[in-house]
Amino acid sequence: MGWEAGFTLILLVMVLVILILTEQAPHLVMMAALTVLSISGILTPEMALDGFSNPGLMTVAALFVVAAGMQGSGAIQGIENQLLGRPRGVPMAVLRVCLPTMLLSALLNNTPVVATLIPTVRSWATRIQVPASKLLIPLSYASILGGTLTLIGTSTNLIVSSQFAQLTGGQPLGLFAITPIGLPVAVLGLGLLVWVVPRLLPNHQQQPAFAKLREFTLAVTVDPEGPLVGKTIPAAGLRNLKRLFLAEIERDGSLLTAVSPLEKLKGGDRLTFAGDTDALSDLLAIRGILPSNYQEEEPLASDRPERCLVEVVLSPHSAVLGRTIKDSRFRDRYGAVVLAVARNGERVAENLGAIRLRAGDTLLLEARPNFANQQRQNRDFLLVNDLERESVRHDKALLAWAVLAAVVLTAALGVTSILNAALTGAAAMILLRCCSLAQAHRSLDLPVLITIGASFALGHALHVTGAAQWLAHLLITVSAGHPLLLLVTVYIAVSLLTESITNNSAAILMLPIVLQITATMSLDPLPYVLTIMMAASASFATPLGYHTNLMVYGPGNYTFRDFLKVGLPMNLIIGAVTIAVLALMFDLR
Repeated sequence: MGWEAGFTLILLVMVLVILILTEQAPHLVMMAALTVLSISGILTPEMALDGFSNPGLMTVAALFVVAAGMQGSGAIQGIENQLLGRPRGVPMAVLRVCLPTMLLSALLNNTPVVATLIPTVRSWATRIQVPASKLLIPLSYASILGGTLTLIGTSTNLIVSSQFAQLTGGQPLGLFAITPIGLPVAVLGLGLLVWVVPRLLPNHQQQPAFAKLREFTLAVTVDPEGPLVGKTIPAAGLRNLKRLFLAEIERDGSLLTAVSPLEKLKGGDRLTFAGDTDALSDLLAIRGILPSNYQEEEPLASDRPERCLVEVVLSPHSAVLGRTIKDSRFRDRYGAVVLAVARNGERVAENLGAIRLRAGDTLLLEARPNFANQQRQNRDFLLVNDLERESVRHDKALLAWAVLAAVVLTAALGVTSILNAALTGAAAMILLRCCSLAQAHRSLDLPVLITIGASFALGHALHVTGAAQWLAHLLITVSAGHPLLLLVTVYIAVSLLTESITNNSAAILMLPIVLQITATMSLDPLPYVLTIMMAASASFATPLGYHTNLMVYGPGNYTFRDFLKVGLPMNLIIGAVTIAVLALMFDLR
């Protein structure tokens, strides 16, 4: 093994350690690795950047736009609304949520599918008197299982297929190449979701974390004869309070939200603050601040056209992670005021300004009415749920379904490649106005695309330096050279990497190693490639392992323990069934 292989292995270990033990963004870590490989000369610049011209990556990008068309036209929500109805009991409710979600996720990126359905499922759960906590984890898991049904079900499947074709010089896999494996696994998984998982999930009948606005909001009045009249917010000493944030000003019947620091106070202004309501005495100690004349009213409870209350879930890519609300300048960045933060299903009751934000935190915001439309596809947020109004335009829904059907049929029948079908579908969604250009642009998950493109560089380095060959021999030794044990070893390795780093990176890094193993042992590589696809998708054990898990984490009021309790058995069962199906379908000798 030359120095290049050893250097690549050390770099691989460093990348894994950073991704597992720190909160550094995966796309930045992978770009750093790409830079090191290019500067060191291990890869030529062309090889280092080859991943960004990969057909699989471009297909993923085009399918993001197709999914945006389905979401923007209301097509996803429309089909779910028609199938929900009024079921008898929790199992039937779970079935009505999971079955269409699984089918939709087989054809679309599951992130917009789940993002669109969470508000629908929550409101439907209230109507049929079933706890939303019994439905939202099954919703996420169903989308994950649906992604294993086709090659376009997840970006991982497309990337593995494209990389497989590049490394072997063959053709990419067909649209339904994974279906014989994914279908029985999905059917069994659906049975578990309907009959077993709800029994293990919490029965959260209590009010949501943000149900009682009075617990974290308070109102005071500016004394008309006091010294604060005519002063700006900072000059009045109301900008940098330790335990409270100014949310809005009610003045002469009108409402000012996300108040600018340059706003000057007027006598009789009613100021609504969010944070620690025990700090009321601190406010009243400021000369010129009086108790509100409307203490019997609940602040923010009235429906006003000038404001909207919005729930958002922070994504792993959010620019405010690790910062306090105050230090992140949240109001200036997004034009919204944080009223409360929920974590692990409960409101965080500590000093609001001092809360350090984490991925998966649910924030209650007061914002202007157009906030939800502006931020719905902001990559800082996994979910944006307007609590007061949710308007979806359905006039393009049938067109969107027609475009999706055309993409699937042309790719499945071999009329054109999956890439061309996806590109044509994306263009059609824009031209037919199923989504706007702005929606299409926002749908492109750049951190994911950059992570995928940059990960190819490390995968190429493993292949060309011989590092993959060394790791292959290591895995062969661990599995005692037995094909079935090797299949199990590969599944476990990919599954552990997926829970620790991104699923796309895990698959891209493992594929060169697996191909080296199969070449060394003269084995058919296909079952092992399909194993990578399945293991990289089947991530159930933690809310951080998959985007959709993180999306339902806050809205379902779940704890980390809830995911472990149902997710670990799901991981083990789905893994065992996948291995069994592969062993039955392929001659592993």
